[in-house]
Amino acid sequence: MADEKMKDVLKEPNNKEEIYKEPNYIEELVTLINSEEGEAVLIESLDDYHDKDIAAALEYLDETHRKKLYRVLGVERTSEVFAYLDNAASYLQELGLEDAADILESMDADDAVDTLEDVDQDVREKLIELMDEESKEDIKLINSYDDDEVGSIMTTNFVEISRMLTIKQAMKSMISQAEENDNITTIYVKDDDETFYGAIDLKDLIVARDYVELESLISHSYPYVRATENITDCIERLKDYAEDSIPVLDEAHKVIGVVTAQDIVEVVDNEMGEDYAKLAGLTSEADLEESLLTSLKKRMPWLIILLVLGMVVSSVVGLFEGVVSQIALVVCFQSLILDMAGNVGTQSLAVTIRVLMDENLKAGQKLKLVWKEIRVGLTNGLLLGALSFVCIGLYILLLKDKPAHYAFAISGCVGIALMVAMMISSFVGTIVPMFFHKIKIDPAVASGPLITTVNDLVAVVTYYGMAWILLIDMLHITG
Repeated sequence: MADEKMKDVLKEPNNKEEIYKEPNYIEELVTLINSEEGEAVLIESLDDYHDKDIAAALEYLDETHRKKLYRVLGVERTSEVFAYLDNAASYLQELGLEDAADILESMDADDAVDTLEDVDQDVREKLIELMDEESKEDIKLINSYDDDEVGSIMTTNFVEISRMLTIKQAMKSMISQAEENDNITTIYVKDDDETFYGAIDLKDLIVARDYVELESLISHSYPYVRATENITDCIERLKDYAEDSIPVLDEAHKVIGVVTAQDIVEVVDNEMGEDYAKLAGLTSEADLEESLLTSLKKRMPWLIILLVLGMVVSSVVGLFEGVVSQIALVVCFQSLILDMAGNVGTQSLAVTIRVLMDENLKAGQKLKLVWKEIRVGLTNGLLLGALSFVCIGLYILLLKDKPAHYAFAISGCVGIALMVAMMISSFVGTIVPMFFHKIKIDPAVASGPLITTVNDLVAVVTYYGMAWILLIDMLHITG
């Protein structure tokens, strides 16, 4: 299996004119590790590669060579490599319990927690039991928070010093802590009562002279979050500051961890994945390895709701049976109206969900967005309606061999209905997610198939209502 996967990695580019080739580090690593080089040479060579590339290479190695790699890298470097794996638990199982526990101890607490989640309950308890007390406490702390709370994604890898130190003492304290905590770009400062006092940029501490007061380097208004805050509620705030790390405080205002830029990227990626799943009408992201029953549980609730709404749409169509019986040709263009209404509704929905990510959005700005989307829908509908009027009129006139007044009366009805349906659908695609957001429900839920089905209902009523009023009542067209 590893050899088959490696074929894709080793495949030469098809473009023969390519002059510059990106180095294939995975190929180089697999070749290096599979070679018969001595461990001393291998250690020296591996120092030239990033941990991320070594992690990617594990998939193309067999178990024997992976174990050789773990031995050569040592516990600390292996733990850094494992931090880049999405399925670190599967590789962890190749090691003995004591070696696996040592690796988990060396990992950041949040990475260790993520890895342990994928390990069997019995094995997990044994691994935690073998870990040192500090690691146990860190894992217990992170696990004490719900998955949607900031505390569940924080790491305990940070450096904290007292505000009472001198510059020289602060440097010494930072260096001693850096042996265990490599997240040193920002140094956090605590007050006499252990509460959060501020932060210092490492660069400022390095260049400061001994006679300078440490107080002058401290940023007292440095941003922070509470461990119990909801991740979704504060993620935009964390992104806006663009700091390498943000301190996480407990209820006593003490620093218990930090959220790093990497954590924020992962959370945003997960949020996007969840929103994408909801846009598809699913309750969570689809997984290639999930069971049939799990997939059914995710999709069936929405499908039942959509089935009911679909029946409502079909029932409404039945109410216009008189229109269809008198002008059968209007049925031919029903799908055109429905599809276009659904398309513009989904476009407005996507724009609205993106805008609603800003928690500081004011009511006036929301009204401005609604008005803008209505105008966009109306303008697009006007242009496409005019195009439909001409094209459908010529189609009925030339190919259906109908009189000109009949052909362009039908196409005119389609054009007007299209314009009105697109305008209303833009409004619905904007106002519905706003309503869900207002009542504290994820607006992404009000999307995808749901919006499309609602807009189908709008389009059906608009189209057949127009046909009834314009064609039958006003122009008295039948046949």
